[in-house]
Amino acid sequence: MTEPTRRRIKKLLNQKRAIYAIAGVLIYSFFSFTAEIWSNSKPLVLKHQGKTYFPVFVNYPAQDLGITDRMTVDYRELAKTSQWVLWPVNPWDPFESNQRVEKYPSGPSRENWFGTDDRGRDIFARLLYGFRYSISYAFLVWALTLFLGISFGGAMGFFGGKVDLIGQRVVEVLNTIPVLFLLIILVSIFDPSMILLIALTSCFSWISLSYYVRAEFLKNRKREFVEAARAIGAGSLRQIFRHVLPNSLVPVITFSPFIISSHVLGLASLDYLGFGLKAPTPSWGELLNQAQKNFTTAWWLAVFPSIALFSTLVMLALIGDGIRNAFDPRKEVQ
Repeated sequence: MTEPTRRRIKKLLNQKRAIYAIAGVLIYSFFSFTAEIWSNSKPLVLKHQGKTYFPVFVNYPAQDLGITDRMTVDYRELAKTSQWVLWPVNPWDPFESNQRVEKYPSGPSRENWFGTDDRGRDIFARLLYGFRYSISYAFLVWALTLFLGISFGGAMGFFGGKVDLIGQRVVEVLNTIPVLFLLIILVSIFDPSMILLIALTSCFSWISLSYYVRAEFLKNRKREFVEAARAIGAGSLRQIFRHVLPNSLVPVITFSPFIISSHVLGLASLDYLGFGLKAPTPSWGELLNQAQKNFTTAWWLAVFPSIALFSTLVMLALIGDGIRNAFDPRKEVQ
């Protein structure tokens, strides 16, 4: 690690808002990716007929629990005849409807902390599970965006000439395409899935990043250390990966949190419009769509998903500001 990098990391660690935001995103991620432990319709521990079971972690056949008249296990009914049971903090999974409420959607209560949606499903559970889909989608698109943006932008900037001329014309054409409308059309044609959405979004999201990478490569390819490497016979790949690319990553690192937040919002927008993840996948945008349909009668459908989305975007923005302040060479103290 070079001395400028150490200074930048130290400067980032001294920015409390960014550190708190990073901690917040990590906490959200931890609880979401371990959501089965915190919110599930299966007990964590069940003692039944003298034996101990762990239904959250092991999928037991009905016969193993002494059930012979059906193939599925209703753990709520089974718990009534069990010696001991330990439920998750929120005893609902994101797909289960609460049959004990009078109407759907129902308001916040002791059973459903954030209320239920229009199918009786627990909103807290759907928010908790939904974060993993949002952040996974955003990070995977970000990773592919970085790969494509650095590859195409770097090639145009380093080689210049016809490569840059033709590449820039292609980028300009792609940049005129209304991406959201195109995504809606393509998703409506094909069967929507997480992989399809990631692939389609990544095909266009790299364009804006490629401009910054191209500019950095154009600047750095003529620097003294690159000229020296070329003079001693270093090949193009060695020049790129050893000298040019490491010195061109500042805009990539700086824009990464903003790219991730834009894709979190993008997936929520597609889900809101009905062109995102397939039902009944937990989705923040789908809850906001329900809120629009039940705006006057179910305020909780709008408030809690909006808080979850807003807090996530704010934390990612604070992380982005912190990284930009730490890694921007114009703000670096010499």
